[in-house]
Amino acid sequence: MNLYRGILRPIFFRFSAEVAHEMALSFLKAFSGAPGLLRMMWGASPSYPVDFTGLRFPNPIGLAAGMDKDAVALPAWEALGFGFVEVGTITALAQPGNPKPRLFRYPEKRALVNRMGFNNEGCEAVARRLEKLRASSRNPRIPVGINIGKSKVTPLEEAAGDYLKSYRRLYELGDYFVVNVSSPNTPGLRSLQAADGLEKILGELRGWEGEKRKPLWVKLAPDLAREDAVAAARVAEAMGVDALVATNTTLDHGALLPGEDQVGGLSGAPLRERAREMLVLLRSETGLPIVASGGMMNRDDALDRLRIGAGLVQVYTGFIYEGPALLRQM
Repeated sequence: MNLYRGILRPIFFRFSAEVAHEMALSFLKAFSGAPGLLRMMWGASPSYPVDFTGLRFPNPIGLAAGMDKDAVALPAWEALGFGFVEVGTITALAQPGNPKPRLFRYPEKRALVNRMGFNNEGCEAVARRLEKLRASSRNPRIPVGINIGKSKVTPLEEAAGDYLKSYRRLYELGDYFVVNVSSPNTPGLRSLQAADGLEKILGELRGWEGEKRKPLWVKLAPDLAREDAVAAARVAEAMGVDALVATNTTLDHGALLPGEDQVGGLSGAPLRERAREMLVLLRSETGLPIVASGGMMNRDDALDRLRIGAGLVQVYTGFIYEGPALLRQM
């Protein structure tokens, strides 16, 4: 029996999406103290080593940002078989996010809508947790990425300094960093994908960093017009970014009926084609490596993205619907 689909998912799906998320994180946080038990339940981690942006990944399947915002269960994600895990989105200031309810499931569409709003404990609290983990015997051996965003209360014209505050505090604790300028749930954030805004943020981070340079990725929205996506990619390339992540969630809710729709970013199966199209576009217009994210629900989706040019893939909604068996299948 598939333990997740047969037992755990029916239990989780009896609760609201966010309550189920919190339950799953609590479960995994507890097992992070004894990750060997998870390996016993789900078997050995998949091995298919990949070199990407100067890092060695034991396999190309990663956990996307949003699942473990505050880095509370890193040993568990490694034990489940992920080749890398991305925590966050983390902001300089702690913030509660948007009012609840803010996370919605659509099982018949194999989709989610979220308007979480970067709820997280802030860079200082997450840094302390990562420092404690690093000093323990449970620190994961897989690459850990840190996804950073703008604090909601910070004006857009001060965004670069806000990103820098998180970057500086977390710099020694992440194997790579992702600049998130593409969430639809922080007012005005997506405007930072425009060339001027993005150049200012990246210049601030790289200027402070100097020659040391951690791998830096930029996550883009699937809803960008072709010319805007190309312009963002060109700025990222010029500013020394190491990779692009394609893509974040979409504001196109055409797959949902008006009566069931909710405000927020749509992920899961309905995002598959749009995210794929963005990957194809970016692959044709830039030499930057690309991480594929969005709409990967099975083995064929992951293989397709790798074949058309992605170096790594990330899952989130697919994992919620399929569980750890998805990693082995992929």
